[in-house]
Amino acid sequence: MPQLARRLFALPEELVGAAQSWLEHGERTPRAARLASSVVLLRDSPNGLETWLAYRPGSSPLGVLAFPGGSLDTADDDPMGWLGPSPQHWAEQMGTDDVGLARRHVVGAIRELFEETGILLAGPDMSSTVEATSTAEWMRARVAVAEQEKTLAQVLDKRGLLLRTDLLKSLVNWRTPDFAHRRFDTRYFAATVPMGQEPTLLDGKGIWGRWVNAAQVIEGRNTTALGDEAGQENTTGRTLGKLLVPGSEIMLEKMASANGCIAYLSYKRKAHVYQPVLVEEDGQLMLEVEAAKTTPGDPQRER
Repeated sequence: MPQLARRLFALPEELVGAAQSWLEHGERTPRAARLASSVVLLRDSPNGLETWLAYRPGSSPLGVLAFPGGSLDTADDDPMGWLGPSPQHWAEQMGTDDVGLARRHVVGAIRELFEETGILLAGPDMSSTVEATSTAEWMRARVAVAEQEKTLAQVLDKRGLLLRTDLLKSLVNWRTPDFAHRRFDTRYFAATVPMGQEPTLLDGKGIWGRWVNAAQVIEGRNTTALGDEAGQENTTGRTLGKLLVPGSEIMLEKMASANGCIAYLSYKRKAHVYQPVLVEEDGQLMLEVEAAKTTPGDPQRER
């Protein structure tokens, strides 16, 4: 297992007020965290591993730029066709005794990925996946699921499809800092793009999203290139640490050092909860996280 170190990360501007209030009034009971799932979408390229990042409007606890994901909803408990590891197996992978919760996170991950990118981890059997999910008909289905006019179970059932849970890999569990007004308890998963599918933005909601090279993003973490390209008021002029939550940044580091999709996905991971803690360093408020040591050349300080 990699050696853990105390890592320091910039405090996002939208959390500064909440952090100062937390310190001034003394620590108190944190607000309840909403359960969420997120999927790190992966593909190989000649220049290394690539992943899909998208802009999230508002002050999302997942970050200004983030992997596809969002809150779980009640429909994630609906019965639906299931292929791959059992919910019990997923619970063991995720380090929880709550099998129902594990199932909900897996369904929520596949649903959120479908809503936000059109990538659908489903097929008629274990040997195939649905293809050509970029059509107008599929876009209508995505919008209907996103607006809760239809459930994922209904979309799959109508087309004779079952969830391909074997196409997901459990990564880590990240929790928003205690002092934040909006908190997520997020389970991150990874998946590669099935044959015949390609991510697209959701009609009417998607603003910016694209494949990024993990190594190039990490190499340029002290520049504002990615934020400037996203071109939004709260991305322009910002370095990577002010666009991503620490969890996303650390996952990008690991992708940057991985030798392709297979190597990244086959890496042995233990279930672990990561949660940033508010600290004051040289008179500056920062987030401290216990995580694996950084990639070479990483400017983040370690303790």
